[in-house]
Amino acid sequence: MTLAGWAQILVFCAIVVASAKPLGAYMTHVFAGERTFLSFILSPVERIFYALAGVDPKAEQRWSAYALSMLAFNFAGFLLLYAILRLQDLLPLNPQGMGGMPPDLALNTAASFVTNTNWQNYGGESTLGYFAQMAGLTVQNFVSAATGIALAVALIRGFTRRSAAGIGNFWADLTRCTLYILLPLSLVIALTLVWQGMPQNLNPYVETTTLEGGKQVIAQGPVASQVAIKMLGTNGGGFFNANAAHPYENPTPLSNMIQMIAIFALSAGLTNVFGRLAGDQRQGWAIFGAMGALFLVGVSLAYWAEANGNPLLTALGLDGAPGNIEGKETRFGIAASALFATITTAASCGAVNAMHASLTPLGGLVPLVNMELGEVVIGGVGAGLYGMLLFAILSVFVAGLMVGRTPEYLGKKIEAREVKLTMLALLCLPLMMLGFTALAVVVPNGLSSISSAGPHGFSEVLYAYTSAAGNNGSAFAGLSGNTVFYNTTLAIAMLVGRFFVIIPMLAIAGSLAAKKIVPPSSGTFPTNGPLFAGLLIGVVVLVGGLTFLPALALGPIVEHLAMIAGQTF
Repeated sequence: MTLAGWAQILVFCAIVVASAKPLGAYMTHVFAGERTFLSFILSPVERIFYALAGVDPKAEQRWSAYALSMLAFNFAGFLLLYAILRLQDLLPLNPQGMGGMPPDLALNTAASFVTNTNWQNYGGESTLGYFAQMAGLTVQNFVSAATGIALAVALIRGFTRRSAAGIGNFWADLTRCTLYILLPLSLVIALTLVWQGMPQNLNPYVETTTLEGGKQVIAQGPVASQVAIKMLGTNGGGFFNANAAHPYENPTPLSNMIQMIAIFALSAGLTNVFGRLAGDQRQGWAIFGAMGALFLVGVSLAYWAEANGNPLLTALGLDGAPGNIEGKETRFGIAASALFATITTAASCGAVNAMHASLTPLGGLVPLVNMELGEVVIGGVGAGLYGMLLFAILSVFVAGLMVGRTPEYLGKKIEAREVKLTMLALLCLPLMMLGFTALAVVVPNGLSSISSAGPHGFSEVLYAYTSAAGNNGSAFAGLSGNTVFYNTTLAIAMLVGRFFVIIPMLAIAGSLAAKKIVPPSSGTFPTNGPLFAGLLIGVVVLVGGLTFLPALALGPIVEHLAMIAGQTF
């Protein structure tokens, strides 16, 4: 570990913390329907969309209507994307003549991008034309991110409204998020990335002659526009197969830092939105503090593990530099690679600037644990906040049991209905992660795709289903996932991991919105300080530890112990 490495981590953290409050203030105005500095440009466009769709943005929806609107919109997007992928050979802007995707891969990809997962069982530059990349994947990058943010705001309204029947209007929330937040920020980021050397064109691929006299095809395309929203919306789906390790998708250390900040920015800002709408910004900072503490532990462990490297390779003299440099881009180095790996799995983004299968066992443990905790360590846009608020409900329930009081959060009594719905939402994730992993490591169709022997091979499968159900999208790249078995089971895991959490969460929002706010008393447990943040961290870690420790013991933990003992597989 070096001083320069820690400086990169601290600079990143400082920028994210500094951006949370101004972004939170802006987003609060947007979702309240108030004027912003972009209103004079975008308000007419917003009104046109409502008129064309026949939507009254002031009409409140009950949680069930909000959920049905969200499901209908996402189902339509799924069908449209599936059709684009299957028929792309008939569509324009396909200069390389890419063919249509097979049915199982199109199913997996459509489910992946609609759920904000962006798991990729294909190589982008060798599979998709420009129309499919733009009208298919990039559009879903925007609307899946906007859906997640809208859902988080709906849950916040549930906590902060009193005796209300509605939790907002899905169509208005989706439109405002896309128009006022995602599009302007993506434009600024895309132009900055173009300045750093990222392509943005519709040119055919270029064939060139290498110094050795060989022929090499250099892919082109509208890269910057997709990368901007892939990071800002915590989507993670790469234009190129190598994702953010590709020099066209991440050309410089500055572009690397910009992309990392973009991954965390909106999710951090949403915690401030929560505090503002709750009438006490300390509520948001308590949530943010819990997220930040978990993140700092994770990045410290990942950096330490990668900086120490693999003693087996060091003993053989095969490590070319201090630490584990396998699978990493030299222009980023160990610190930026460990930081990126922690960020992308803490935020359910899935973009990678190094190959996670090449991380040390403990370095690979950190991304796994980030995802298994429900990706609430900052989390995906919207999904991280509503996931952490579900844990907050569980935390005040535990605190209530300790002191023999009915639990309360923001003046709302947490009763049996909310706790049952919370557990339903939280338990569907380990069911998908562990259930499909258990199936894949005993059936021939699952075992045939594993490239590594021993615990690392098990980690490949566990990582795949953890990433899918957690709507992350990154992978231990050794697994050959483009098979009918994995395409189908991963698609199921992605859909369940997204929508089977959302529906109970919205039901909780509706239940809480209808309740009155109870004034605080001497027995009220304060939820805006370090004590609550500590309790929240404890519940998150305890639930994750009890659920996933046995599986982790079969993968990265035993692999680390074997590495220390000098054993290979």
